Parts: sequence; C-alpha cells; structure tokens
Amino acid sequence: MPSASSPSRPLLVLATLNPAKGRELVALLGAVPFEIRMLADVPGASLPEEAGTTYGENALVKARVAARLTGALALGDDSGLEVDALDGAPGLYTARFGGAGLDDRGRWTLLLERLRGVPAARRTARFRCVIALTGGGRAEQVVEGVAEGLIAESPKGDRGFGYDPVFFYPPLGRTFGELSDEEKARVSHRGLALAAVRRLLAG
Repeated sequence: MPSASSPSRPLLVLATLNPAKGRELVALLGAVPFEIRMLADVPGASLPEEAGTTYGENALVKARVAARLTGALALGDDSGLEVDALDGAPGLYTARFGGAGLDDRGRWTLLLERLRGVPAARRTARFRCVIALTGGGRAEQVVEGVAEGLIAESPKGDRGFGYDPVFFYPPLGRTFGELSDEEKARVSHRGLALAAVRRLLAG
C-alpha cells in the first residue's frame, strides 16, 4: 500500500475487511480529496472483535488499528438496529443477533418472531451508524447518523442487505429493502453519517 505521503492525494484507509461493505462506503463517500484504499489490501491485516460498550468505541478501535497499520488517515464504523419494544436490542449485537449460525434472512425472521403481536405503534426502531476518523496527523473525530422508522410485520423488497426488508421508513412509505441505492443513500443512517464525514474531509 502506498504511503500516506503520496505526491498526488493523501490516503484514506477504510477499516473493513468486508469487500461488500467497503464498496458501499466508497460509493457513499463520493468525491473526496483522498485516495481511498481498503484495509483488506494490507497483507495479513486483521481487526479486533467488536468488544466496545458503544458504537463509538468499536468504530474508534477499528480506525486506530487501521491507522497504526498504514500510517494513514483511517475510517472505522459501527452500526446497529435499535428496537424500542426490545429495550433497544439487538443494538451492538445487530450483526450477531440470534448467533453465528444465522444469515441476514434468519436474523430478521427471528426479529419478526420476537415482535409477533406487537402493534404498529410500538414497533418503533432506528438504525444508528457511528463513524470515527483518526490518524494521518488529524485529531480524532466521531460523527453519527440516525434513521428513524418502524419494524414492518413482514418483509418487503429485495434491495440492500441485513434488516433492510423489515425496516419501514415512514417519510418514503417503503422499507429500506424497497429503496433504490440513491434513495437509501440520502436517508439511511450510514448515508447521513458519511455525509458528515464528507464535510469533515472537505474542510
């Protein structure tokens, strides 16, 4: 990986080893004055387990590891789905809800089972994304994006990933699974957080 002192543009490393997530982050970042690379491009790179007690802690740990490995400015993120009727669960454990044996469909199916019989007025929920920037000679900065919605009674749409088919977004009258990439980018938790990151990087 080129050094952070490249003569063209400074380097921004995305602290993820997941290629699909990396591609989404790149798309949502859009045009920024940085050369963007993935931590997955660093041979032997690894990230610690998400053991923090907040999204911010998890995002910072990932960003700090990537910054230390590359010497560049690094971006780490963590996000989760918070369901009010489940006292904020799955929250920090969104990606592991129900155990390691479940895929996306298995996790949202379990979520719908847990909410069976809960009326619409009590199915309020939100997606929350926290993004941390650190390294590259910059002070650490943390931003957040939140999308408020409801958990639908049944899945709709086959776009997106994760819990998108069951997250109903009232302002557009559809689930995240029914939104185009462009629509979702404007209103999603990750899209809002990365819009804040773009402003930081442009400054």
